[in-house]
Amino acid sequence: MYARDIFSRPVVRVRPDTPLPEAISLLTEGGFGALPVVDEQDRVIGILTEADALAARGAAQTASVEAAMTVPAEVVGPGTAVSTIASRMITGNLRSMPVVEAGVLVGIVARRDLLRALVRDTAAMTADVRALLDNYAGSRRQWSVEVAEGRAIIRGRFADSDEQRTVSELVLTVDGIDDVEIAADPAPSTRPPTMPLTEWLQQRADESIV
Repeated sequence: MYARDIFSRPVVRVRPDTPLPEAISLLTEGGFGALPVVDEQDRVIGILTEADALAARGAAQTASVEAAMTVPAEVVGPGTAVSTIASRMITGNLRSMPVVEAGVLVGIVARRDLLRALVRDTAAMTADVRALLDNYAGSRRQWSVEVAEGRAIIRGRFADSDEQRTVSELVLTVDGIDDVEIAADPAPSTRPPTMPLTEWLQQRADESIV
């Protein structure tokens, strides 16, 4: 998932000559953590954060945004990975980052956008893993699924180590899953093993042809 998939728009922005009291009103009334500062061509030249506004409180009534803004602004492109954005926000203690294309402001990503994407991704990946395993095991829902940060934990009973390996390989085919942990129930299973992954995939391919 990339910035283009989660950024918010239209973006409330200010100009360098915007009076600081006006910009502070936009911050507080809109509940924004920061406002991009743009020039006449909508190119991002800085950013006004809550911290910037607080630091300029002594001159807030007479100053302009230019006197208080942070330069340069930390920006990302539409194709920047969400994981990269999250890392940069944490490292820089940022609440939001403007998204620019050819220098022009096209959107903004806030921490809440990242959190929504994380929840949505986790739910979607969990559902995909669950559907694959249900399909593979037939009518027996025999494994529980947990997904967090691209890692899937599959718990339950397995016929043998071959089945554990097959389930692990199957789960790794789900987009976004990078690692699989098999937490096998120690109780012995009397259930016959399910078919090998390659045989199951071939069967599905044959069914699709029919």
